[in-house]
Amino acid sequence: MEPTSCPLPQENAVLGEHCCRWDEQAPPGTQLLPGLLLLLWLSAGLAHHGSALWGGPHSHTHGAPRCYSAEELPLGQAPAHLLARAAKWEQTLPVALVSSLEAVGRRRWQERPPAGTQCPVLQPEEVLEADIHQRSISPWRYRVDTDENRYPQKLAVAECLCRGCISARTGRETAALNSVPLHQSLLVLRRRPCSLDASGVPTPGAFAFHAESIRVPIGCTCVLPRVVR
Repeated sequence: MEPTSCPLPQENAVLGEHCCRWDEQAPPGTQLLPGLLLLLWLSAGLAHHGSALWGGPHSHTHGAPRCYSAEELPLGQAPAHLLARAAKWEQTLPVALVSSLEAVGRRRWQERPPAGTQCPVLQPEEVLEADIHQRSISPWRYRVDTDENRYPQKLAVAECLCRGCISARTGRETAALNSVPLHQSLLVLRRRPCSLDASGVPTPGAFAFHAESIRVPIGCTCVLPRVVR
């Protein structure tokens, strides 16, 4: 009586050996056992890896983020192990630009008050050496958005300067096209008050940290208007 072929990965020695010994003459229904064992094994593995981000065995409920006491959070900052396992924020444009924007902003503030969000008139001789966001026919500027309950707390956010786009012929805004923002998705941590007991009332100084995907404007481009004028 020949053994059936093993449908499970050979690297799983226990399940693989059990499956390969399974007799094709086994009673109906018992042939499902290897598949059930595989599902249990995968579920246990996912639970183990997922619990690490949310605080492991200290979480109050299965799958819920851990509630950290004030003593565990110096100055209310996120735990180091959560920040270490988060996305590589420093490699994303909204985070990488913050330090340079703050440095430039301080210098410009000393020289002159910050300019408004008016659509500029482009003069070719003035923008030849300018950055892309200033030479674009859908120009934009950056500002630093700060949120103490978000990690990263500071993000560079683009703001379109024109509702329309700038004509390459006249250098002035035209309504023939529309300026719209371009977005980048970013995974952040959101800090929220939580309760250390079953009352549900937030404990002073206690916080949980939730993963959240947000869309950050990183530039602007020109598109055809939805309504033909």
